[in-house]
Amino acid sequence: MDYQFDFSFLSTHWQALLQGLISTLRMSVSTILLGFIVGTALAVARTQGKPWMRRAVTIYVDVIRNTPLVIQAFWLFFGLATLQFKVPALTAAVIALTINVSAYTTEIMRAGIESIPRGQIEAASCLGMSRWKLLRLVILPQATERMYPALISQFVLMMLATSIMSQISVEELTSAGYIIQSETFRGFEIYLVIAVLYFLLSSLLRLSMAALASVAFARRRRLKTPL
Repeated sequence: MDYQFDFSFLSTHWQALLQGLISTLRMSVSTILLGFIVGTALAVARTQGKPWMRRAVTIYVDVIRNTPLVIQAFWLFFGLATLQFKVPALTAAVIALTINVSAYTTEIMRAGIESIPRGQIEAASCLGMSRWKLLRLVILPQATERMYPALISQFVLMMLATSIMSQISVEELTSAGYIIQSETFRGFEIYLVIAVLYFLLSSLLRLSMAALASVAFARRRRLKTPL
């Protein structure tokens, strides 16, 4: 094997990598926030809603979880365009990622909601708490804390899945790698650099969410419970 490693492309293409990194980070943050909100709302509907709402959410979750993310993105970007309804690539990517991660978040939060002891709910009802207060002060905080490690893992997977959005021409990190590789023909080196950047992003996301947990969940902070 007589292969000479060459990372000189970093000196001329670092700006493209940086822009792709920022784009990936923005997509990830937007999708995490939207996906958690939508997923939590759907989980509440599935566990507390009327029968028709529960069936609708179940169908939504089953359809999204059993179809590929790339197909969902293609449908939003290319499929709607054939119907003369054009969606910008970045918007289509955020919507597709939000739809996808919200379905998984729904199941995670549903498990958390159903894990709350019935006695706590009955005690809160006896104190005269409204349904909204019961959800906001008793059920959702505990459900989120219990399922937080699973949420972190799901959001990290979602962040890594942003690489798929290069298939609909979103200028994110993997897309930047495609362009640099086509110009330099240093595929091994560029994808090694990109892999390292994704690893750093994943580590940053985990550390950030762990720091958020130490602030948001007082009991976990007191007990020093690891995530």
